[in-house]
Amino acid sequence: MTEPIRFRLAYVPGVMPAKWVRTFEQRRPGVEVDLIACPAAGAAALVRAGGADAVLGRPSADGDDGLALIRLYDEVPVVVVPTDHVLTAADELTVQDLADERYLLPHDDVLGWTGRPGTLIDHRPDTTADAVELVAAGLGVLVVPMSLARLHHRRDLTFRPLTDGPAAPVGLLWREPTGELVEEFIGVVRGRRPGSSRGQSEPAPKRSAKEKAAARRAGLEAAGKVPPRPAKNARRPGARRSPRRSTR
Repeated sequence: MTEPIRFRLAYVPGVMPAKWVRTFEQRRPGVEVDLIACPAAGAAALVRAGGADAVLGRPSADGDDGLALIRLYDEVPVVVVPTDHVLTAADELTVQDLADERYLLPHDDVLGWTGRPGTLIDHRPDTTADAVELVAAGLGVLVVPMSLARLHHRRDLTFRPLTDGPAAPVGLLWREPTGELVEEFIGVVRGRRPGSSRGQSEPAPKRSAKEKAAARRAGLEAAGKVPPRPAKNARRPGARRSPRRSTR
């Protein structure tokens, strides 16, 4: 039995690949997509090692050696605080608003923010999820991309956008040279149409003017807007059959 063709797409917490995967599957119905959840810090290494064909991840500030990158969008950073915290009085916050706060910095931090205001707590939790638990316990505040705040949402916590905080870029990373399926997925995330000059899908064959007119006529007939054309060999109602000539 022939093994199915597979495209392995990794993604990091907070990134939702569904909309791009749906489009890719429509263009490549014979390809099975394997979605691989991975931590942000290990995403680039996973692709370099051949464990995934591409990754929707968070590029590091100092670059990801050996990987090509398309920067897709920048996430808004937010401040995660308890629902009864004084900072919740404002709809938006600035960096200066955090000057008197104590903040947590988990080891899987994705912002790489240097020169933060306030006081850094000595204890660094291993993960963002652990840091969220400590925020709920009242130990400090946490600054993360908005998608991570939503991912780890709790009823006793809320968040506020940090208008002048560091942006959190999200991009598609892959190894070069580019394979056919990766090139197809690049076309999807860039919004290319099927059959574009850079895509790998086969373009639809061009139809002649006669074929277009026939298709248009068939559509009108199907909608009941024009009567169907009689078959070539069919006689019109009331038409007389011409007498056959004798061969004698």
